[in-house]
Amino acid sequence: MSATATTVRTRRRPPRETAGAPLLLGHGRLPRVLAGAALAVLAALWLVPFLWAIVTSAQSEKDVSTPGLSPFKGAFTLDAYQRILERGNVSVWAFNSFLIAALVTLITVVVSTLAAYGFSRGTFRGRRALLAVTVAAIMIPPQLLVVPLFEQMLLFNLVDTYAAVILPQVVAPMMVFILKRFFDGIPKELEEAARIDGAREFRVFRSIVLPLSRPIVAAVAIFVFIGAWNNFMWPFIVTNDPDLMTLPVGLATVKDAYGIQYAQSMASALLAALPLIVFFLLFQRRIVNSVATTGLGGS
Repeated sequence: MSATATTVRTRRRPPRETAGAPLLLGHGRLPRVLAGAALAVLAALWLVPFLWAIVTSAQSEKDVSTPGLSPFKGAFTLDAYQRILERGNVSVWAFNSFLIAALVTLITVVVSTLAAYGFSRGTFRGRRALLAVTVAAIMIPPQLLVVPLFEQMLLFNLVDTYAAVILPQVVAPMMVFILKRFFDGIPKELEEAARIDGAREFRVFRSIVLPLSRPIVAAVAIFVFIGAWNNFMWPFIVTNDPDLMTLPVGLATVKDAYGIQYAQSMASALLAALPLIVFFLLFQRRIVNSVATTGLGGS
């Protein structure tokens, strides 16, 4: 018998990616350079408007109004910041923003986690219909709810109170749905083992589900806090008392009688964004990890 020689062609496989490795265009030095260059360009595009706002706010209104494309048109001055701080009660507005955002975040996380756990593990009648209503509520624009919500605040005599600003913001159907989807992925065997040991439902939720859900809960809390801090429309509508205004609303009321003041507008925007920038710098690792592990970046 004649043996026929067979040649086996082996294809070169790329090395297997390790867990936690950065997403690149390929393997080798060239893809890394291309990825770094693309990230640098995107970072520059994001930073240019921010730097332009800083430069504009640090000039006088006369220099800013001078025709020309260059942002550097005059000497450095903090006159715009001084005028805003003199005309408005920035410290009170900042305290109101922090208090409201913190309470909205706390109540939203508590309500959303309990509701999501009920949808994920509950067997009550009407669960699917109620979940469908919750998902459908995600598609309702918040602007459509302004008038009925304001009428409710008038009915309960809550206008110009902290409760009027906080309560309508704690209803977050999107966060309930995200948490519910995460709870669905937790193995039920862990909960059943706890129930066999005598744990009640709330103990199972507090001791088993919540510790395993720290990344998603942290991500939800971060996004809710940022949304509550930046919320302008609802606090602007429901508050008239300057002592109850949030920072974005209060800074918007600081107007000049001589038309648009570009330096002051940029200074107001930077003052409103400064606490969030500090918040991100302090908790940037937690924010990035929460977004990466929960997949909320594209939601």
